[in-house]
Amino acid sequence: MNDQSPVRPISAFDVPRLEDLPEDIAAVIGKVQEKSGFVPNVFLALARRPDEFRAFFAYHDALMEREGGLNKAEREMIVVATSAANQCQYCVVAHGAILRIRAKDPLIADLVAVNWRKSPLSARQRAMLDFALKVTERAQEITEADRQALRDEGFSDDEIWDIAAIAAFFGMSNRLVNAFDIPPNAEFHALGR
Repeated sequence: MNDQSPVRPISAFDVPRLEDLPEDIAAVIGKVQEKSGFVPNVFLALARRPDEFRAFFAYHDALMEREGGLNKAEREMIVVATSAANQCQYCVVAHGAILRIRAKDPLIADLVAVNWRKSPLSARQRAMLDFALKVTERAQEITEADRQALRDEGFSDDEIWDIAAIAAFFGMSNRLVNAFDIPPNAEFHALGR
């Protein structure tokens, strides 16, 4: 990257200062900063609307951090593949970093983002992403046959729900990030490599 390139703002909208945030939101952002070493831009951008921030991250955590079912790498793989389909640079880069870490594979996120169909994935992962992309691009066409194809690969109904919910949630997230022009933090690019 060129050292002379202009610094992009965190959002097309005003971003609140950390010291002006409600205590609970400042605490959430503080924990993320402590864990990662930086504050992801999406946290600051969404903090301008505290009630929406709380709801967004509560649902995010319910989907992405819950115990049982899909493992955390599979969850991130869904995010990367669907975010690539939605052309969301922020989520591909940020969740690509998390996928690399959770999968312990420095290449997987790039491969999935560019073309998951050509990536070295298991039959189970291919079925999962095929369904997630159908939710992303053609949810109105989903039938019982699509759910049965996942069951045939060993997915439970709760896991099928998770695949759909993660794809749908990040469809919303991708659209917000693109509409608000939130760039990925540079720090994400080196994580998990």
